Amino acid sequence: MIFPHAKKGELKKMTEINAGIKMDFGELNDKIRESTDREISIKGCTGQRYIASGLSGKKIEIDGIPGNALGSYLDGSSITVRGNVQDATGDTMNCGEIVIHGNAGDATGYAMRGGSIYIKGNTGYRAGIHMKAYKEQQPALIIGGEAGSFLGEYQAGGIIAVLDIEQKAERRGNGTFIATGMHGGKIYMRLRTGAKVPEVPPYVKLTLGHGKDLAEIRPYLEKFCSYFGDVNLDSLIESDYAVLEPNKDHPYKQTYCLN
Repeated sequence: MIFPHAKKGELKKMTEINAGIKMDFGELNDKIRESTDREISIKGCTGQRYIASGLSGKKIEIDGIPGNALGSYLDGSSITVRGNVQDATGDTMNCGEIVIHGNAGDATGYAMRGGSIYIKGNTGYRAGIHMKAYKEQQPALIIGGEAGSFLGEYQAGGIIAVLDIEQKAERRGNGTFIATGMHGGKIYMRLRTGAKVPEVPPYVKLTLGHGKDLAEIRPYLEKFCSYFGDVNLDSLIESDYAVLEPNKDHPYKQTYCLN
């Protein structure tokens, strides 16, 4: 496919793959890796696993529902999904970006150590489990809806933000056991007016902050709104947040670290 917006004299090509229910995940991933085009469009995705696992240098757009471990070990590619995703999206991803225009399953961002995941809707249990960071490698998981139980379990680094965009009267809620075993990183949870702050264990410090004063998450909020155009940035900035991070006065961190 030739891009209609390509500059004069430039042939900008995209590989189109029609996955469908009969294409095995191995065959689909072979086609992705064999493509010499930087941009790839996957149509009719029906649960194929490990899409773009460990891949770098590609820009992939997916229509349909990819299977488990989408973008696992991702190493610099970007993925946009026009639908929902299943479990373990971004498992141990190193760098790159995943943008999901729907909901995500359990263990989203499992052990991710770099890059960013943006989810317009909800995610399941254990999002951000074992998330970690090293120097400039600071992963981010931005959830537009709500998260299930054990959010940020054993989190060791990076940023998680739960924005509760729709703030429905009948809501699923963010589950229980938030930040269980947390010993690094931060979790930002947008609060409704008059809402109770989440309960956290004693080894987690909880403070309250206003969006306009939380400079660390501002770039992520701006990107989130640019990806999902019907989300108002001002409403996110003019909200209160609960900020969760490890309690330095509690010895729990020594279970995992020497200092």
